[in-house]
Amino acid sequence: MTDIKQFVDRYINIWNEPDDAARRQTIRDLWQEDARHLARTLEAIGHAGIETRVKNAYDKWVKEKGNVFRLRDGVDGHHNTIKLRWDMLPASGGEVISVGFDFLVLGDDGRIRTGYQFIEA
Repeated sequence: MTDIKQFVDRYINIWNEPDDAARRQTIRDLWQEDARHLARTLEAIGHAGIETRVKNAYDKWVKEKGNVFRLRDGVDGHHNTIKLRWDMLPASGGEVISVGFDFLVLGDDGRIRTGYQFIEA
């Protein structure tokens, strides 16, 4: 696995990325071509599906509502997995609106094969 901190920073920052081309490239860098991103009510498959998933989250929570996603405590990884927690809060500061937990399963190439997202609060 490459530097876990750098990898996780890129993963979190993609949810805040306003530029479509930069977002698209980062998705290709971080996820395998046939990867899956799974949440309780959503399933995104492949680069196109994941790009739509991330763009929709960005449009709703960052662009429209003025929030930002940031890394929380608890990053860890071993045996081609990474676990991390994140917060969503107003970009201007203030109370945390949402807390999530993501569990990422990486392929042998170090890119995400399957990502599971859980909303904790």
